[in-house]
Amino acid sequence: MPHNVMIVDDAAMMRLYIASFLKTLPDFKVVAQASNGQEALDKLADLPSVDLILLDIEMPVMDGLEFLRHAKLKTRAKIVMLSSVAVSGSAHAAKARELGADGVVAKPSGTVSHDLEEKSGDELARVMRDLMVAA
Repeated sequence: MPHNVMIVDDAAMMRLYIASFLKTLPDFKVVAQASNGQEALDKLADLPSVDLILLDIEMPVMDGLEFLRHAKLKTRAKIVMLSSVAVSGSAHAAKARELGADGVVAKPSGTVSHDLEEKSGDELARVMRDLMVAA
């Protein structure tokens, strides 16, 4: 049975790239997408079966860090910060971890990383699978 994933990113093309990549991983299934943190929180109320959330930081309405402040009260889903500003060792990555992100993976080439699968796919898949095994 695949793990249910929600993608939260304000860039429609990035959501498409992530969803396309996840189709190559039979153990994960996209069940919801949102363009900002507020929309994601609203959708979580109707989707109690989300196992994993892939979350951008820089979004309008409610950014990823603000989402993290609220999400841990509303879901038991594991949350992976997937962002161009949350590179390993950065202040954004540290803040995301402090606020409850279970993993941090950098987008390889900016806000809309068309090369996500090619450059960060193995790392993202590993982080996702490790979190689901630990759950």
